[in-house]
Amino acid sequence: MHTGFWNWLVNSITKTEQKADCRRGADVKCFGAIMSEFKFACPVCGQHMKCDSAHGGEVMECPTCFQKITAPQAPASEDQKFIITGTKVGEKPVLNIPTDRVMTAPEKNFPMVAMIAVLVVVLAAGAALFVFRGKIFKSGGTGAPTNEVTSGSGDEPAPPKIQPPPKLPKPIIVAPPASDTNWMLALGVATIPGTPVAGRIHGQDFIVERTYFQNGTLTLRAGTRGPVESGCMINFGGALAEALAGQTINVTTNADKAARVTLRWKDGDQQSKDSIDSGYALRLEFGALANNRLPGKIYLCTPDPEKSYLMGTFNADARKPKPKPPKQ
Repeated sequence: MHTGFWNWLVNSITKTEQKADCRRGADVKCFGAIMSEFKFACPVCGQHMKCDSAHGGEVMECPTCFQKITAPQAPASEDQKFIITGTKVGEKPVLNIPTDRVMTAPEKNFPMVAMIAVLVVVLAAGAALFVFRGKIFKSGGTGAPTNEVTSGSGDEPAPPKIQPPPKLPKPIIVAPPASDTNWMLALGVATIPGTPVAGRIHGQDFIVERTYFQNGTLTLRAGTRGPVESGCMINFGGALAEALAGQTINVTTNADKAARVTLRWKDGDQQSKDSIDSGYALRLEFGALANNRLPGKIYLCTPDPEKSYLMGTFNADARKPKPKPPKQ
């Protein structure tokens, strides 16, 4: 044959092969000197295939598993250290990440400005807490007030100190008036009140201020020192306080002779007294003797025209007097 015919045939075959798709096979290569090749793997069986970059995105058939595979786009770099993967037709493309590269999250650096701002806020809060600590830590409860005072800042005066409530004065004992209700010579209807001894002595009001038992005599008096100017003395003939403790003594008006009762009062500037040993009504209820104290209750009515009487409670001092030193 003619030499020109052979040249024409060879050129035709070469051009036809350059326009055709890449061969699908393990050793099939795309021809063309100006086309770049890249490798990709079948996503089903892993078969490696070669394809020209101009045919990226086209559908091919895997020569091993015969699945329809969409060829991936050619990589931007010619570095063939990793094999990209194609996509099975009908599935979303697989994101190809190089296996020899480690992806690390970007390091977050806390801005220095933010750190300074946080520090300023903390310092400001601490300063405010120190300045206003007097108001912040005040007691907000509803309990009883205390005498504790919390000092405030230098710009504010300290709150006033809470004063304790004033002590209430002792109730004033008033002698009950002389009447047929209080002055009765019948002990059966007598009632002894639970208040300190009070009454009347020869028309004058009497309120007991001191009571003591010494040498067998019970003394109820006004005033605490000096001679007895207003009061009543009942003599038990030298009996001891231990013998009278816990005893109840009743003396009726018809008794022939009983304990001597002496009344003392002051009539102007003149001191007066009256002693009787019968015709009076007396009830004495002594309690137990303890710590040199002899408690008791008394109801006494005497037959004088002024209707003298005493009634109430007492707590007599029963200490034994100190013996007098012998005369030199």
